[in-house]
Amino acid sequence: MGFLDKEFTQDNIVVTNLEALLNWARLSSIWQTTFGIACCAIEMMATSASHYDFDRFGVIPRPSPRQADVIIISGTVTFKMATRIKRIYEQMPEPKFVISMGSCSNCGGPYWEHGYHVLKGVDRVIPVDVYVPGCPPRPEALLEGLLKLQEKIRNESMIKSA
Repeated sequence: MGFLDKEFTQDNIVVTNLEALLNWARLSSIWQTTFGIACCAIEMMATSASHYDFDRFGVIPRPSPRQADVIIISGTVTFKMATRIKRIYEQMPEPKFVISMGSCSNCGGPYWEHGYHVLKGVDRVIPVDVYVPGCPPRPEALLEGLLKLQEKIRNESMIKSA
């Protein structure tokens, strides 16, 4: 038995396909751009702090939407802010994902009934991949939303069939 036989035993070899490898790399390095509008933004910041440590999942905050994979909408979306959210979403490269965090961004929250200026859900402006419920949702809920997004990325096919 030579040196190479010991080096390449069954324990050291991993067999996979290219698509699974690329999806693993994509879900392990999600770059986020944040759009914190109201009280949910405080919980989103707490998730990125040391106690919950969003970075351990590979979530890196980016200042520019042109470098981001996911946008996290957290807070009350007004009609005035909706155009800005849509512009930021359009500047993101493909593939792009959206996490809607909190009751206000999911469905307007308690404000859309009595306010003329509140959008009844950010999904009326941009497509949402994961909804995180709560008012405001706890950091654990945002972590679970991230795990759901990673599951979606893992099962996504990158090869488009004709």
